[in-house]
Amino acid sequence: MQTRQRVSLLLTIFVATVLGTSVAQNAGTSSGYPTPKDGFSASEQRGHGLYLRYCVGCHGVLGDGEGENAPYIDPKPRNFTLGQFKCRSTPTGTLPTHEDLVDTLRRGITNSNMPSWRPLSDENREDLVAYIKTFSPRWKSDKPSEPIHIPAEPEITADRIKAGEAVFRKLECWKCHGVEGRGNGPSADTLQDDQNRPIKPFDFHDQTRFKCGTTDRDLYRIFMTGLDGTPMPSFADNVKPDEAWDLVFYLRTLQPMNSKEKQIAKQLGMKPINPNAAPAPAQTENK
Repeated sequence: MQTRQRVSLLLTIFVATVLGTSVAQNAGTSSGYPTPKDGFSASEQRGHGLYLRYCVGCHGVLGDGEGENAPYIDPKPRNFTLGQFKCRSTPTGTLPTHEDLVDTLRRGITNSNMPSWRPLSDENREDLVAYIKTFSPRWKSDKPSEPIHIPAEPEITADRIKAGEAVFRKLECWKCHGVEGRGNGPSADTLQDDQNRPIKPFDFHDQTRFKCGTTDRDLYRIFMTGLDGTPMPSFADNVKPDEAWDLVFYLRTLQPMNSKEKQIAKQLGMKPINPNAAPAPAQTENK
């Protein structure tokens, strides 16, 4: 009898422990990883535990992108020691804002193994970002710039879509992304990231989302900030805001969804660009 009672008690304790852990995890709390370290703030210490639980397998103990899963992942995990990030609201070459990093954790990165960490709590994401910043000295020596200004989105018109096609040709976007935006341009197979690793251009036909977001404003932001660490540059110095919006509308016609832009392009009978064609006449209409 005493043995049965003892076993029953042990089972009760075990079930309570499992349920308690499950509830804690579902609530987004950091459990099971006490990680004291000299010089860490309370937030960084909590983030360290979360990092060991969720991130170390890909990004590595040192945050250098050399985790045990890294050899099997393409594109490769981010190297946090460089202090260089693709998805930012800040000008090229500058650090992202704190909220940029939190947004990346919440959103995930399309066409990569970086998932959305939306199931984590807001506090957990804040703590993870705090710990990630400890990998690079840039967070102590530099400060993020102010986010770029994004003007109000104009009305979508046929003239704007045609103008966007001209911008696509002028900037030679087709050399990487292909004349149909399928990521198969003549330079596609030669592209490398900042660590000399092969990298593929974005295929607009295959995705309804972009690497750093889903909205027109997100796509506009990518043009103007660039994706640091990749061959995708910032066009802030050679593309006017109106031209950037025109390009946004044109690129929407290349995506699989049946957007307003795509419907207009069909009505216009638009075909893939001819890189050898003469440039279209300059637009004189006020936008």
